[in-house]
This record gives sequence, structure tokens and C-alpha cells, in this order.
Amino acid sequence: MFILAATSASYWPFVVLAISVAFIIIGISVLRMHAFVALILAAMLAGLLTNKDSWDIVQKDGKVKAMSSMVGVVEMVSKGLGDTARDIAISIALAAIIGMCLMESGGADKVVRRFLAFFGEKRAGWALLWSTFILSAPIFFDTMFMLMAPLAMALRMRTGKDYTLYILAVCCGGTVTHSMTVPHPGPVAVVDDLHLNVGESIIGGLVIGAITCTFGFMVSKWLNKRTEVPLRATGGVSLDDLKGVSAKPESELPSFFWSMTPVILPILLISLTTVFELAHKGAATGAGWGVAMVNAFGGDKSFTAVRAWVDFIGHKNIALLIGAAISLWVLAKQRGFGLKKVEELVGPPLETAGMIILITSAGGAFGLALRSAGVGDAVKVLAQGYSLNLVLLGWIVAAVVRVAQGSATVAMLTTSSIMAPMLVGGQLGCHPVYLFTAIGFGAMFCSWMNDSGFWVVNRLSGMTEKETLRTWTLQLTADSIIGLLVTLTLSKLLPMV
Repeated sequence: MFILAATSASYWPFVVLAISVAFIIIGISVLRMHAFVALILAAMLAGLLTNKDSWDIVQKDGKVKAMSSMVGVVEMVSKGLGDTARDIAISIALAAIIGMCLMESGGADKVVRRFLAFFGEKRAGWALLWSTFILSAPIFFDTMFMLMAPLAMALRMRTGKDYTLYILAVCCGGTVTHSMTVPHPGPVAVVDDLHLNVGESIIGGLVIGAITCTFGFMVSKWLNKRTEVPLRATGGVSLDDLKGVSAKPESELPSFFWSMTPVILPILLISLTTVFELAHKGAATGAGWGVAMVNAFGGDKSFTAVRAWVDFIGHKNIALLIGAAISLWVLAKQRGFGLKKVEELVGPPLETAGMIILITSAGGAFGLALRSAGVGDAVKVLAQGYSLNLVLLGWIVAAVVRVAQGSATVAMLTTSSIMAPMLVGGQLGCHPVYLFTAIGFGAMFCSWMNDSGFWVVNRLSGMTEKETLRTWTLQLTADSIIGLLVTLTLSKLLPMV
């Protein structure tokens, strides 16, 4: 069956993928191109190799305009970059401000001192892992990492070691929940396509995700021993500034409450929108807790009016804006800075954020170019010919799509649409939650230079591209494989639980 599918499939999209990937690797590692330039050129190269006669480009007014081959490639790349920047630019800029304020005010150091006092220095990595795992359930990984990275830096400054471990603990905890839990868009799409119960998907995702994180942290400790990443200045905060803050007596640092508020409050506000959304959907379907919550606000009309305000202040950009305003106030109050000095301090992190936005958006353009080249469709055709365990097949397809175009969310969307028709007739042999987690873990596999998360971690942690590949990429690949093994094992031991 596989041979028939393979002979009928077009292999050209995979040729486009291989050439463009090789171009990025050679461009960055050999020719020393800037990542932004390499990604943009690779996106254009992929578009040209697609060899379309014309491109249908959505205009500002929503109308679709057909463009000639070469001009259409340029417009497609610009659109991919713009669409990605639209989604991330404000969040990254505001999170960069929050991070700078946490470092300059001593807030991050205050939190770290409390962590160490409670968990002990030997368990500081575990504290970061589980804190991130819990807090990131409703938060996009990029946003979560930007909020937690200053804590990892302060921990490294305080302990003098294990910076790689602290960064990877945040990465491990944050990426697992990003692929495992509703309301992240990838899991939402898979739950819908597989007709899963949302509650079952959350419980299954969290349980299997927690087991994976436990073993994944062991990988973090191993990578920490073999790749020592030095602490470098990032976001406009110099190492001398960090050392000065870490040497201060605790009485000169902000209170623990005000140190945590810029991080926790945006998370709570964003999470609140999820609670209201699920309550509204629950009330519509007759779920008891949803009906009770709507009635507590005086009925559907009143609940809808309150939800409008909750959705506004819980929008990620507004929530982070509130967090940034509080962090700036804490910085000014704690250090006695006037508006002019605060303005000077805000400049460097925004410059850093601008570079992150450009590189991340270029990665989005490259991902769109690969999707336009038909890589996803080619994978779909080939996947239909495999005679494999469907749980394993779901992981393989998601992993291939992930490596091809970078986005975990797109990998989950593509794979769930491929796998859903295969479930007809009870071929799965276990609870569909296992296919759900397999797809999620496959979508984590081998994050590299076409993934926006790669560049967020690379730039905000101060790592080089080589260090990021040796730590972040290996960590996510290991987590992906561990998650698959846990899923397959449980699907055999507890097939219908």
C-alpha cells in the first residue's frame, strides 16, 4: 500500500524543503548570514522553487489578487512576515520591558531568593520546571518564556552555575503544556477533529505531560553537564547591573508581592478569559458548572456584558501592558528613577525586542512558503499509505510537518485533519486521548531555525545559534520521543482509561 501511495505522490515539495533547509544551515553557519536575512532569502527561494504560474495574495481590503510568479513570491513572503508580526510584536515588546524592569529593580532576584529559601538551591531547577508547567497552561510559550527567562538569569547570578539547566527547565515545562492543553490553539483543533471531550483531553494531557516533564528534566540535567552556556547581557541589562542587584541586601529589593505581580497578573488575566469562555460554552451545552457561573452573574445578558470586559483586559496585549505599567512603576519607585531615566532604560530592551520580532516573523514567512510549496499535502498523501499503529503514525506525521514548517500549532492542525478520517471503524484500539497526546508530542519534535520559539529562546537567553541547537533543539526532541514512549506504554497498559 505504501509503495502505491509513494509512487503517486509528488516528491518535489520535499526537494523544496531540503534545498531551503540546506540554504538556511549553510547561510547561517558557513556564510555567517544574519538569521533574518537567511530566513527571508530561504522563504523566497522556497517560493521560487514551488514554480507556481501565479499566486493568490489576500490584500488589505480582504480581496484576493492574482499575481505573477516572481512578484507573487515576494508578496507571499511579505504577507507571511506581516501575519506573524501582527500576532507577536506587541507581546514581545511589552514582555521585554517587563523582563528589564524585573532585572533592574531587583524583582527577579527577590523571587529567586524566595525560591531558594523555600525549595533549596539543589531543587531550584525543579521549582522552575513545575512553576512553568502550571503557569503556562493557558499561556503561549513565547510569552511564558519571556516572563520566566529573567528568573532563570537571576538564579544563575545567585547560584553561579547551571544556567543551561534553568533555561531548559522553563523550556521543558512551557513547551509540553503548549502542545498538551486546551485552550492553546493546536490542542483545541485536535480535540475538535478527534471529537474528544475537553475535560478528558486536559486531564490526559496534564498527566502524560507531567510524566514526560519528569523524565525530560533528567535530560535537562544531562544537557546542563555537557553544554555550559555562560550568562550574557541581553535586553539592555548588563552583567555589571545584574551583579550589582544580586549583591544588594534583601531589604533594598522590592517586596515579593510587587516582584511577582508583573508576571502573575498578566497570567491570571489571560487565564480568566479562558474560564469565562469555557463557562459560556458549558452553559450553552447545559453543563452544570457553566450554567451556575452564568446564573451567578444574573443570566446570559449580564454574563456576556461582563465577559466583554474580561476579554478586553485578558487579551494578551492588554494583560502584558498592565504588567509592564506595574513593572515600570516598581522600578521607578524602588530605584528612585524619574521619567527620563526610565525612558533611557526602556530603549535597549525594545531594540532587542525589535530584532526578535524581525527574526521570528521571518521564520513565519519561511513556514508559509513551505506550506505554499505543498509540503503538508505531500506528507498527507504519503501518510495514507502507512500500515502502522495509528498512535505512532500520528506522532510521525506531526513530527515531519513540524520539522518541515516550524510551527507546532500548524503541525497539530495538519496532522489532526489527516488522522481524523482514519479513526472510522474503531481502528485505533485505545482511547483517542492517546492519539491526541501523540500528535502533540510529535509537534514538539526537533525545533530548529524555522520555529519562532527557537529564536525567542536564542535571543532572550543570550545563547548562540549553535548553543541553542545543542540545548533547546535536543531538549524538545528528547521530550517528544519520551512523550511518545509514555503515550504508547499507557495505551497498552490502560487502553480505554
